Amino acid sequence: MDKVDIKRQLKPLYAAPAGRFVLIDVPPLRYFMVDGAGDPNRVPAYRAAVEALYAVSYTLKFKSKRAGRDYVVPPLQGLWWADDMEDFARRRKDRWQWSLMLLVPEFVGPALAEQAIAEASAKKAPPPGLRLETLEEGRAVQTLHVGPYDEEGPLLAKLHSEFLPSQGLAETGRHHEIYLSDPRKTAPDRLKTLLRQPVRPLAGLREG
Repeated sequence: MDKVDIKRQLKPLYAAPAGRFVLIDVPPLRYFMVDGAGDPNRVPAYRAAVEALYAVSYTLKFKSKRAGRDYVVPPLQGLWWADDMEDFARRRKDRWQWSLMLLVPEFVGPALAEQAIAEASAKKAPPPGLRLETLEEGRAVQTLHVGPYDEEGPLLAKLHSEFLPSQGLAETGRHHEIYLSDPRKTAPDRLKTLLRQPVRPLAGLREG
C-alpha cells in the first residue's frame, strides 16, 4: 500500500525560501483544532492540546489505512494572536491566544474524521473544543524562518513594515506557523518554521 505524503501533494504550502517572502494561494483545508491561551512553555493546556491532536490524528491515520489509504501525519501547525497585537510583537506570551492544528487529508471524509475524534476521546478525555474545522485563508504570504522561535521577530517586522506595504497588501486573518522540525530532536538554531500571513489588497490598490 502506498503511503501518501501530504507535504509533497501540497508542496507550495510547505515550502518557502529562508528569509524571503512568496505569495501563495491556500485552498480551504480541514484540520483537527484545539484552542487555548497563555505561554506555550508554561501552561499545561498547550501540551494537552498537542497530545490530543496527535492522538486523534493517529487514530484517523490507522482508520484510513484500514480503509485502504495510508498517509504520513503532517506537521503541527498553529494560529497565534493577542487582543493587543503589541503583546504578540513584544513576546508577552502570557497574553497570547492560539489554535493548534493538524491537517486532515482531503480524501478522508468528515464522517471518518468525526469517528476518530470519538474513538480517541473514549480513550482519554480531550481538551475542551477539540473539533474538525475548515480554515479558509486564500491569498497569503509565506517565508521560512530558521532558528529559535523567539527570533522570528525581525523577519515578521520586515514582512509587516516593508514587504506588505510595497506590494499594496494588508494582513487579514491570523499569524500562522507550520513546524517543520521536531523541537525535541532539533537544535534551536536549526529549527525550521514556515511563517504564513493571509493578506488582502489595500483599499483602492491592486496587487502587483
